[in-house]
Amino acid sequence: MSSDALRTQVEAYLEHLSVERRLSANTTENYRRDLMAMIDWMAETGIVRFADIDGERLRGFIAGEHRRGLSPKSLQRRLSALRSFFRHQLKRGSLAANPAQGLRAPKAPRKLPQILDPDEMTQLVEVPTDAPLGLRDRAMLELLYSSGLRVSELCALRWRDLDLAEALVRVNGKGGKMRIVPVGSHALTALTEWKTDQRAAIESPVFPGRAGKPITARAVQLRLRQLAQQQGIWKRVHPHLLRHSFASHVLESSGDLRGVQELLGHADIATTQIYTHLDFQRLAKVYDDAHPRAKRRSKA
Repeated sequence: MSSDALRTQVEAYLEHLSVERRLSANTTENYRRDLMAMIDWMAETGIVRFADIDGERLRGFIAGEHRRGLSPKSLQRRLSALRSFFRHQLKRGSLAANPAQGLRAPKAPRKLPQILDPDEMTQLVEVPTDAPLGLRDRAMLELLYSSGLRVSELCALRWRDLDLAEALVRVNGKGGKMRIVPVGSHALTALTEWKTDQRAAIESPVFPGRAGKPITARAVQLRLRQLAQQQGIWKRVHPHLLRHSFASHVLESSGDLRGVQELLGHADIATTQIYTHLDFQRLAKVYDDAHPRAKRRSKA
């Protein structure tokens, strides 16, 4: 079978992805690139049919791509494309087995999340409150960092979820899992000023967007980017960066990994089970002792 015939089969599969499975143009183009690379390799090695490829030969192809400098992440994507293509051919009766089944790419090194250091974090959150929406922006930034919230959790908050007297926020996390998280003193001050300015009802969103509906995650992302540049921070600032910074700073100061993960509200059941014995008082102490902006005001 000629390379042109092989390419025709690949194009038919790509049309299936685009029309029947409705994959995005970008995803389909990535599949095309990966599958055409395989066809080029077949031409170089004298393989004329997809049915002639076995697991050993395909492993050699992946190893060659790795030696050529393809990253583990790209190799993983390439293998995913090959598995999907061969699975489709198998269903059509063109193959007796999927040669990519069971093959694994080299593991990609785990990329550590970028964070802002405490000085950068202070520089970011201390936005001027006399600017338009300044009180809102300050409260939003302080709460994201103070309590390590996900952006979806921040957007969903209503004033009923905040107990400013007790410095707590009730968060509806992933999978509908509720958790209670401390709120630091700087965030409390900013939220109190924002609430007073809004004269907000208890059922109102803490951070309203258009027509009084909760602000969108996209709006928060764009605003954070603008505020970071305004404050002279040129890293790529986004809501999850503040969550990473929260976790890193508390963990660095406390050394209490279990407490930090409980505060973050990890959804993994195995992780959750490990931390169920931790009571909230201990978590609050971990938070108060460790968070750079969480020192509570003494009660009269």
